Amino acid sequence: MAPLHDKTASADNLVEVSDLHFSFEANPVLKGINLTIPRGKIVGILGVSGCGKTTLLRHLGGQLRPLRGQVTFDGQVVHTLNNTGLYAMRRKMGMMFQVSGLFSDLSVFDNIAYPMREHTDLPEDVIHDLVLMKLHAVGLRGAHALRTSELSGGMERRVALARAIALDPMLIMYDEPFAGLDPISLNTIANLIRRLNDALGLTSIVVTYDVSESLKVADYVYFIHDGVVVAEGNAAEMADSADPFVSQFVHAKPDGPVAFQYPSLGYADELDLPPAAS
Repeated sequence: MAPLHDKTASADNLVEVSDLHFSFEANPVLKGINLTIPRGKIVGILGVSGCGKTTLLRHLGGQLRPLRGQVTFDGQVVHTLNNTGLYAMRRKMGMMFQVSGLFSDLSVFDNIAYPMREHTDLPEDVIHDLVLMKLHAVGLRGAHALRTSELSGGMERRVALARAIALDPMLIMYDEPFAGLDPISLNTIANLIRRLNDALGLTSIVVTYDVSESLKVADYVYFIHDGVVVAEGNAAEMADSADPFVSQFVHAKPDGPVAFQYPSLGYADELDLPPAAS
């Protein structure tokens, strides 16, 4: 199967990541990531915790600058933009944060209204109607007056999703949208991601380690390990993949390319070492 990062089809790609490298001091995190996000599709980015998935999203949003390589969004190289350019680019993006990221001192209504008030000059009566429309799309129009402390985990994620679509973005990024949810809430969020992407003509990136839900909702998936893309393909085909990494990850096998132990000396050798000085 041909990979999605085909340079001849760049006009069809909203996002292109090329040879992306990044390190936190002496710790390399991204070691040459190459991937593309086609317009109108949902693309899953899977990998174990700490493999660099969130770091990749931060490069896309311009919070981090690459050591080498680049991220292109809608034809613009992200790390070359100045503050004004970044601000304008981010208006085209929505973000559902790993822990929802709602403002705890604002109501549900005001959380959704915040980006509209920040980025537009719309009158309050128009903002009122738009907020209720966004909340209706996620099934929470009746919860607009609640405080965030009154929301369940699943409701909180749905409010975060409504805020992510507040400005009708071109791209929505979901950072671990399924983490910590009960099965009913998890299925609800997954269905909303698919339905909203198709109904609004969005492009979506779902970063997660939840295999079963991501394979249901995504069109295409990338697997990241040790700072590089180790496998990719159509989501529907991944469950039966013979790739060792994909098979281990999809079927949660304890043995495979992903080691359980952090790199270290041999166990017996380390037990024979003298105690470390205190």
